[in-house]
Amino acid sequence: MRKVLSNLVSFILPVTVLILVPYWLTGFILIGYTLFTFLGLCISLLGLCILVITILAFIRKGKGALAPWSPTKKLVITGLHAYVRNPMILGVIICLAGEALIFVSWKILFWLILFIIINQLFFTLYEEPSLLKRFGDEYAEYKKNVKRWIPRKKPYL
Repeated sequence: MRKVLSNLVSFILPVTVLILVPYWLTGFILIGYTLFTFLGLCISLLGLCILVITILAFIRKGKGALAPWSPTKKLVITGLHAYVRNPMILGVIICLAGEALIFVSWKILFWLILFIIINQLFFTLYEEPSLLKRFGDEYAEYKKNVKRWIPRKKPYL
């Protein structure tokens, strides 16, 4: 039961970033149904799929969760992680870009830019040094071969 609860709690951060903050910024008021709405929905769905796939990979392959109190026990470098080091955050970025289009919102676009800056700082200053300590040479080799934000053409390994 505790593991299930921990896994469900893992969705608090994505729900906050993707639903609560954009709702607070815009009220989710549509200007009208346009090509932007359709394009934004397609982009957001792609981002959500990436997000869910990577969270499930953390749970299944990493034997942990997104939650900091239940970090992965294994380094996840397969699946989408074989192409880019942070597919989960990339999924959120893609989803937020879609939301900015759906609601034609400069506020969500600003939130997206702020989210990217915050994560760039977080990964550079905390997450990557922490992963290097936890996983050593395995992470160092992975980091050397797989970029943080830009996907590879071919999978790692």
